[in-house]
Amino acid sequence: MTGDVYKVIELVGTSTTSWEDAVKTVVDRATKTLRDLRIAEVKELDVRLDNGKIAEYRAKVRLSFKYEGESD
Repeated sequence: MTGDVYKVIELVGTSTTSWEDAVKTVVDRATKTLRDLRIAEVKELDVRLDNGKIAEYRAKVRLSFKYEGESD
């Protein structure tokens, strides 16, 4: 059989600075424990408010990486 299989997970990153930094937080952390990351897709952006002001930027990111099953 030919072809590859990829696993998809979702992670949420946070930053007090920006959504871009929140996404970077996800990717930087994921590369420490996952191999062969292929795609990082931003699914949702939101903010956490504190007394009506932005306290934290949050990014929900879907990551895909090559699946290595037991036979690999």
